[in-house]
Formats: sequence, C-alpha cells, structure tokens
Amino acid sequence: MLWGAASEADDVVQDAFVQAYAALPRFRAGAEFRPWLLTIVRNLTRNAQRARGRRSAREAFVAIDDVVADIEDSALDTVRRDRLLSGVRRLPEDLREVVACRYLLELSEAETATTLGIPAGTVKSRLHRALARLREEVGDE
Repeated sequence: MLWGAASEADDVVQDAFVQAYAALPRFRAGAEFRPWLLTIVRNLTRNAQRARGRRSAREAFVAIDDVVADIEDSALDTVRRDRLLSGVRRLPEDLREVVACRYLLELSEAETATTLGIPAGTVKSRLHRALARLREEVGDE
C-alpha cells in the first residue's frame, strides 16, 4: 500500500469507509470526495503504523526481560555452583573423596566403597556428614 499499512491494509480501508460514512455530514459541499477519503486512509494508516511500532516495542521489551531473566538465572546457577565447589574443596579429604566418587564420578555406594577401600556403611556415614556440612556452609537456596 502507498503509505505502508502492509498487512493491515484491508482493515485500514474498511475503517476508512466506516469513518468516512460517519463524517459525511462534515464533508464540504463542492469539495472533491477522493482526496478527502484518501486523507482519512492516510491518517488511519499512520495510526496503524504507530500502533504496530508500539506493539513491536512492547514485544522487544518483553523479549529483553526474558533475556535478562535467563542471564540472571545463569549467573545465579554459576554462583551456586562456585559456592558448592568451594564448599566441597573445604571438606576434609575423607569426606571430599566420598562426595567426588558419588556425585562427580557418579559411582554407586558399592563402587565407591570398592574404589576407596572402605565398607559401604562408611560410605553412607561419610556422605551423610559431608552433605550436612555442605548444607550448613552453602545453604539450601
């Protein structure tokens, strides 16, 4: 369309005819009808473009909010991971080894016991103590 209404062209033309019909009593006798009607179409097209621009701006703002939320979540995940790893590093060696085998190497309790050369019950008790310390230090956010 001449003034850029694009996808809203049909709606703009329909609205223009409705507005022109409502404004007929204000139409000056002797004036040309076509330029008067095209002025209405042009004004409605501008309004449609402004509305589209506002919608696009709102949609972009919402998209920015989503990106910011993702960045914030990612930053929080990074902070939590760093705090947790720091807490694991501060554990005594016997507790740290059990946590590393169970959660970093993803070994079962039996595999952890075999790997560390300790009874399965000791794996459970050390893991329990290690997790309790980590909850204290890191917190349960």
